[in-house]
Formats: sequence, structure tokens, C-alpha cells
Amino acid sequence: MGFEFPFKFPSSAPGDKTGRTTRQSERNSQNSIQTGGVSTPKSYPSGVPLRKPRHEFKSYRLRGEYYQPWLGDKRLTRTKWGNIVVYVFIALSLCVCGYLAYDGAKDAKIGVGEYCLVLEDHFNSIDPATWTHEVQIGGFGTGSFDWTTPDSSNSFTDKDGLHIVPTLTTESTPITEDQILNGYSLNLTKSGGDGSCTSTDIKQCSIRSNATTGLVVPPVRSARLSTKGKKSIKYGRVEVVAKMPKGDWLWPAIWMMPEESKYGAWPASGEIDIAELRGNSWKYPLGNDAMSSALHWGPTPKLDAYWKTYGLKFLRRGADYTKDYHTYGLIWTEDYLFTYLDSTLKQVFYMKFGKAKSMWERGGFEGVSVNNTVSENPWKSTGRTNTPFDENFYLILNVAVGSQNGWFYDGKYNKPWVDNGPTAPADFYKGRKDWLPTWGEGNDRGMTVKSVKMWREGGC
Repeated sequence: MGFEFPFKFPSSAPGDKTGRTTRQSERNSQNSIQTGGVSTPKSYPSGVPLRKPRHEFKSYRLRGEYYQPWLGDKRLTRTKWGNIVVYVFIALSLCVCGYLAYDGAKDAKIGVGEYCLVLEDHFNSIDPATWTHEVQIGGFGTGSFDWTTPDSSNSFTDKDGLHIVPTLTTESTPITEDQILNGYSLNLTKSGGDGSCTSTDIKQCSIRSNATTGLVVPPVRSARLSTKGKKSIKYGRVEVVAKMPKGDWLWPAIWMMPEESKYGAWPASGEIDIAELRGNSWKYPLGNDAMSSALHWGPTPKLDAYWKTYGLKFLRRGADYTKDYHTYGLIWTEDYLFTYLDSTLKQVFYMKFGKAKSMWERGGFEGVSVNNTVSENPWKSTGRTNTPFDENFYLILNVAVGSQNGWFYDGKYNKPWVDNGPTAPADFYKGRKDWLPTWGEGNDRGMTVKSVKMWREGGC
């Protein structure tokens, strides 16, 4: 029930004692809120509206003594101890993560004066004192379909740096489309050929196309540059600033190989892959939004244990490695090796060489046979746990096209060839109406390298 003021102002017609007219009083009464018989103004005299009154806070807190039946439930004790166990494991996990972060940061410290710069190239030109064009047509053991050349259409420099650009063979040679598939002999040997081949294996230097057998002249020409015999390091650091090529079945790579195969043929003497990519779009499994690093090592090719020393770095939100320049880096010491993207804090792959466990033991090769032959340890004579990654390695930059070693998955994304198929190179070429339009325009189909730096561990 409401209440009223104890008195009312007397009023007179047509106005009251305040001098206000009845109409004015009516307007003022409309500009008020009736609360339990009390008239509350809606606005200040200045006309500024009043804020609506807040709801009164109600506390639901129980006060005093009250019945708590759950305290007598024995299961409450089990819940309490369960929570304690969870919190203990969380605390231990944080401690372990903190230690691992500290240990990794401690190992990765790079002190001033610890490295000696042995190579810095911003590619005003292709310096023959640093770089060698490796010229072959056999696929370098991967079964790629490109013919690597020293041709200026496949490797050249401009204001953006070094370009390694694949082109169709028919674009830069007089070889026709029909000759690619049948009846043409290509000879790069020094005896009977043009002498441009850099391999001593004749299979890497000459071929005759044959429509029946499926042999073709490499349908694409590209380039592969290396510092072999000129610039190499045993422990140190490498940084390559590059933008990757766009297009189906393109395979750009920044990697290192040993100057000498001291421990035997590949992969016994090791291989360091700083960065490898596929030019296919992100719709392809591990397309151009994914970059990988790996070490290749093992007593035989079939026992290559790269899958134990492998890392991936994805770009997110529609980004890929063909749109912008990135720094692809390597830090390599006697105790550990890791690759990174743009910063040493963004590691792609990390490996710490054990003090007691050798690479042979890490690979689990003891007693393993290949073709009924038990493999022997090619690294046992050194007594070092990081062998074969204890020799001088040189740098390679290349853009391969296709492969027959599993790098591009069979049956995915309309792949036009099967790796083990007898006519794989011909099938690849016949599918060019599908893959060629995906290649970037101009230099975008190639890898552009803005700079290369390589340091050797230790003083100069």
C-alpha cells in the first residue's frame, strides 16, 4: 500500500500559489514517475533525463549454520585427492616444459665472434667463384623430369636477386613436342655430345626418346646451383632469404650435401634438407603452405631413416610460401642441429646428438638385412655420435619438376603419372594442359633468392 505526502499545496484556478497554471502543473505531473503514491521527477530541472533506478542487489549467500549433507559423503575425499593429483601433474608438466625451454635456449645461444662468415651473396650476378651449375638429365636419383641447364632463361639475376625458373624444353630449344616423346637423341657428354654434362655417369648425360618404351627427352628445363668445391662448412650457420615458386609439381629445395662421400654412397654420408616445398596449392596434401626440413642418413637407400629426423612448418590463414620472402635457416654444431623459419625462435626441426647413443643406434640398424644382406655400420670407426654429420657440407639451390620417389603422392590431386609406372615421364608431359596453367606468371613460377649467408663455426 502506498503513502501520501502529509499535506497538499492549495491550488487556485486558473493557477496555484506558485504562479503556475493548471496546464503547466499537468505537464509537470506527466514528466514524473508515480512510485507508491510518490511522484518522482523523470528529469532534472535542466531537462537532462534521470537514470533509471538500478535493481536492488540480492545476495543468495547462506548465513549462519545450515545443513551440509555432502560433507558426510566418503566420495568427497576421493574427489579431493583426485584434484590434488591433477594439480601435481600440472605443476610437474610446467616444470618439465620450463626445463626443456631453458635447455633448448641454452644450447641455441649464438655468441658474438663464434662464427666466421665464409659466404655472403646478394646476387648482383651469378659469381662463378662461388656457384657451379650442375647439368644433368637423369633426375639426380629422385626421378625428376627436368633437365638442369646453365641457360640464362633458367637461372639469372636482376634487382630482386637470383631466379631459378623452369621452362618447357620446347620454349628454349628447337626440340619439338613430337621429338620430346619419340625419335630424338639428346647427348650432353664430352664424347660425341656438347660436353655440358657435369656427371660422369652416361645415363645422366644422354637419352633417346622412344614412344614404345616411354623414354622421353626431359620436357622441362630448370637449374641447379651448388657451392661444391668452392664454399662449404663443417658446423656453422646458413641463412637463405627466398620466395618459393607457384605451380603444380614444382619442387624447390635449399639443402646441403657432403663434399666427399666418406662413409659411402647416399645416404650413408648424410644429407641436410634446410627447406623443401611443393608448388601445388594448399588443397594438395602438404602443398605450398607447408615447408619441411629433414636429415637423410642410413647404411643403404632402403634404410634411409629421414622419417626419424623430420619437421614441418605450416602457414595459416590462407598464407603460403609463394607470396612472400622468408628466411630459411640452419644452425649446426657438434652437439645439435636445427632448422628455423624467419627466426631461431621458430624452429622447424631440432635434433640433439646424444653423448652415448650413436646415429647407428638411433636408427636401430643393428641386425637389419636388405636383400638378405645384413648391413654393416659405416660410421663405427669415428667414435663420434653425430657421424655422418661431422664432415664438410656444401649448399645447393634448385627447382626440380616432378619426381618418382614418392615426394608427390600417387592418386592425389589429379597427379598425371604413377611413380613406378614405366611411362611416368611421358604421362607427366601429356598432362601439361592441366598443370602448366597452374604455374605462376613470369618469374613467379621460379624460386627467387634474395640473399645467401653461410658462416663457419669458430674464428676466422
